[in-house]
Order: sequence, then C-alpha cells, then structure tokens
Amino acid sequence: MNFKNSTTSIALALLAFSIISVTTIQQDAKAELMGMSLTAEAGEGSDRILVHGQTASQVTDITFTVTSPDGLNKMAVAQVTPDADGMYSAEFKISPLWKQNGFYTITAMQSVRSNSLYTMAVEVEVVNGMTVETMTTESNLETGLFMPKQSTIFKGFKMKALALEGSNTIGITGQSDRTNIDVTLKVIAPNGNVVSVEQITPNLDGTFAKDIITGGPLWTQDGIYKVVAQQGELSDHKSSVDVEIVDGKVIPEFGAIAALILAVAIISIIAVSAKSRLGIMPRY
Repeated sequence: MNFKNSTTSIALALLAFSIISVTTIQQDAKAELMGMSLTAEAGEGSDRILVHGQTASQVTDITFTVTSPDGLNKMAVAQVTPDADGMYSAEFKISPLWKQNGFYTITAMQSVRSNSLYTMAVEVEVVNGMTVETMTTESNLETGLFMPKQSTIFKGFKMKALALEGSNTIGITGQSDRTNIDVTLKVIAPNGNVVSVEQITPNLDGTFAKDIITGGPLWTQDGIYKVVAQQGELSDHKSSVDVEIVDGKVIPEFGAIAALILAVAIISIIAVSAKSRLGIMPRY
C-alpha cells in the first residue's frame, strides 16, 4: 500500500467534509434568521433621509410609507427588493409639501398575499424643511450572526423646578428631543409682569439646566410666580411650573407627603390627649 497516496486521500476527504460542514452551518444560520430591522439616518440641516436594514424574507418586496406629524397625510411612498442577504435601502427627499414641523413616521412593511409579515417604523424630525440629525433603529431581527444595535432616543419636552425653602435660587432642569434650538425661560410675576428672561442651549443629549435668582426690585410681590420654558414655536415643546415667592424667597409647595406627616401628627396628638384625659378622670 502506498502510504503517501493514502495520506493524500485522507486529507482530501477531511477537506471535503469541512467544506460540507461549513456550508451546512451557513445554511442553518441563514435559516434561523427571523424578523426585520429598519434604520433611519439624516444629517443636520439636510433635505434627504436614508433608510436601510435587513430582513429574513429576501423574496418579498418592502413597501415604505412616510406620514406627516399629524398622521393625516402620506408624504412619500417607495418600494424596494431586498438582495440575496436580505439587505435593503431607500432614500427620501424632502419636498416643499413637507410643511409641518415635527416627527415624520417612516413605516417599512413586507406583506404576503395582503397579510403583514414584518412591519417596522422609525421617526425623523423635520423643521422648516430640513432634517434634525438622526440615527435611530427599530429591530426584531433574531440571529446569532447579526444583531443591529437599537438606539433609545428621548422624545418630547419636559421641565421641572427645584428649590429649598427660604432660598433665593430656583433650579430649572429639563430635556428636549430638539438640540438645535435654544430654550427660552420666562418668569411671570403674580401681576402678569415678566421679571426674568433667560435663554439656554441644550446639551447634545437634549438636557438643559439654569439657576434663576429671585429677589430685587422686580420680585417685590408675594404670591405665585410662573416659570415658562418654551422651545421654538411648537405647542408641544412648552412647559410651565408655579413657584411661590414671599419676601423674595422661595416657599415650596405643601406636598402630599408633608400633608400625610401632618395628618399622622395631628391624629397622634388627639390620641395622646384622649388617653391623658381618661387617665386623670376620677374613679368611683
């Protein structure tokens, strides 16, 4: 027997087995792919929105629909065919018809015989016909080989005030989903006069903070002062909080916890007093 030929045959057999095994593993991994991912990208001040992703169904077209912020109008539609790996992409150009400021919803859907297979939706903010910088992903794609990172983005506008009793400082903190427009802080006295106006530029994550100093000739009225925070002209990017000022100093609100403590204290005093009266009553 030729030992060299035998060794060569064994090596070729092992190579063939390896190729078959790798091919089988790849097919099994591909078969395990389930779901769909959708990503939207837009640059600051751009007029184009790029969407892309991956789907487990490579043979079914993907239909895109762009809906206006109020949900009443379809601004654009598109249809693409995924490639052999399930990858797809599409681009939308903002037209003069995109007049509303706010979040436009981009929905990607795959259907088989009118039955929805996969549906994903992402939002991109458009202000005055230009996009706000965006990178957001929605996904239910499940596989051991590929899992897109899903981002979490704060949406909306919020603001709160913090102050210690007797302090002359009101701490304002908040967060917005718009980082390209300053937040205007306005303090209105009980008589309706504006006693303070400040502007804050939000941080990259949308958070903002500002200390408002009370006291002085404009803060002579005792009563409820209203702090109003507003960003741009959208009504949903506006918030307000009331702060009581007496002699130029902050008087915190009488909260629910404080009221509960007071109620417990009063009940305890009544109970102790009743017991004391019973203890000193003469016995017959």
